[in-house]
Amino acid sequence: MRPDSSWQPPIRRPRRLRQNETIRSLVRETSLLPSQLVLPQFIVEGHDIIEPIEAMPGRCRLSIDRTITECKQAIALGVKVFALFPRVPDSLKTNDGQEALNPDSLVNQAIHAIKENCPDACLVADIALDPYSAVGHDGLVSPQGKVLNDETVKVLAQMAVNHAQAGADIVAPSDMMDGRVGAIRSALDHAGFTDVAILSYTAKYASSFYGPFRQALESAPVDAPNVPRNKKTYQMDPANSREAIIEAMLDEAEGADMLMVKPGLPYLDIITTLRSRTQLPIAAYHVSGEYAMIKAAGRLGWLDEKACMQESLIAIARAGADIIFTYAAMDYARWWRESQA
Repeated sequence: MRPDSSWQPPIRRPRRLRQNETIRSLVRETSLLPSQLVLPQFIVEGHDIIEPIEAMPGRCRLSIDRTITECKQAIALGVKVFALFPRVPDSLKTNDGQEALNPDSLVNQAIHAIKENCPDACLVADIALDPYSAVGHDGLVSPQGKVLNDETVKVLAQMAVNHAQAGADIVAPSDMMDGRVGAIRSALDHAGFTDVAILSYTAKYASSFYGPFRQALESAPVDAPNVPRNKKTYQMDPANSREAIIEAMLDEAEGADMLMVKPGLPYLDIITTLRSRTQLPIAAYHVSGEYAMIKAAGRLGWLDEKACMQESLIAIARAGADIIFTYAAMDYARWWRESQA
């Protein structure tokens, strides 16, 4: 078919830069290295324990010895940062979450052991009370059912020092209490831990994508009188974006070293917004629900798991995240290594 005589070939042809993989790689705008990933790990008491998490295919609750093995495997792939989350026995859960301050807690035992066996590992200690709480909230809950802010902040500051004493490199308050970053920074500095960094969960939304994580830790709010059924009085409303800027500016002023947006994919706009407002490193959490959906669809043959997982993580990086917490960290690192061969 002859073209219309009035038609003129385009001068600019963007497809010139897409015609083969070598050229596409040459002009690729976003790269994501395994060294930018953080692998969350679920730790349980005991020895030689591997407990598969039904809602998170490929991820397990591991005893400390098995966690060390996984750390070594991840480090060999280029993933060297690990976020530790304990499955605390119900017998140790209390309304005041005091097990979080135990110098010999499960997390502290893990920090000691991993540091001894994996000196290159960088360890992130989660700072929130929900794994230790008998009622499943990130903060202390009053008899009337109110999540208490200032009283919780005092405990969180002690918790941060406790984990720093064990050897944590980074503490990551994920609780969303007001003023906790400043209190933690002050407590760390007064205890002599001026080099311990704070990665603040700055914009943590009251998301429905956290379900598999709460199953893994059995840390969801309990159904009991005078216990809030959700975390909406402290986690952010998914409808809000300007509020994230307020939280970020407060956390930066209080001494945060890095800022977190959680979840990842449903909040790419928040990542981009914060990237334009701060010079601090931005982390994003590719959460359990996001991971589980891709895994489940991949197993059913509805999606290409590898392609969709890679695309999701690259999208988070493209939006402006420097660091990504993801349960697919080791998978991605293997795929990345294969692509470099």
